[in-house]
Amino acid sequence: MNNMIWNLFLQTGNVETYLLLKQLENEQLDERNNTETESEEIASFQTKM
Repeated sequence: MNNMIWNLFLQTGNVETYLLLKQLENEQLDERNNTETESEEIASFQTKM
């Protein structure tokens, strides 16, 4: 994803678009991390049972 965002910026030169895409990418990474953490917590809870 980083390369796609950077290439788009190089082609367009639009800084606002670049920053918005980077923000979106960061939000997606945060969501993935939260989902993984929740899955680990559920697995840990199930193991304790």
